Amino acid sequence: MRIWKQDISLAALQATGANTAVSHLGIEFTEVGDDYLVARVPVNRQTCQPYGLLHGGVSVVLAETLGSCGAAFSVPLGTRVVGLEVNANHLRGVQEGWVTATARPVHLGRTTQVWQIELRDDQGRLSCTSRLTMAVLAPERPAS
Repeated sequence: MRIWKQDISLAALQATGANTAVSHLGIEFTEVGDDYLVARVPVNRQTCQPYGLLHGGVSVVLAETLGSCGAAFSVPLGTRVVGLEVNANHLRGVQEGWVTATARPVHLGRTTQVWQIELRDDQGRLSCTSRLTMAVLAPERPAS
């Protein structure tokens, strides 16, 4: 079942990250499904920690980017979403190539959403699993 309540495309998703940490890290959206999003980040000098592994914080940025965009496009126009909590379990270090993440909703409620994000290396091995909880806020009312 299609969950998107707003027009969504790879171009629209990529535009949301222009001139932000998303574009600075080289995160690219690669797929939009009926109920999931996919994006990837390169493993390079800009995204690695001193030991040559993808920085755990970059994994979290990728996960939160996907879950936040998923939440934003799955609510009616004018509704706002903000992050409440993110966690990540780093399971395998990645030293080269790309890390690709897939985000799927676990819960799409009236006031909260929960997204599960899995990050995998180029061989398809799970490198990180993350869960993101979002608050769904009513549209702002114009000042009277």
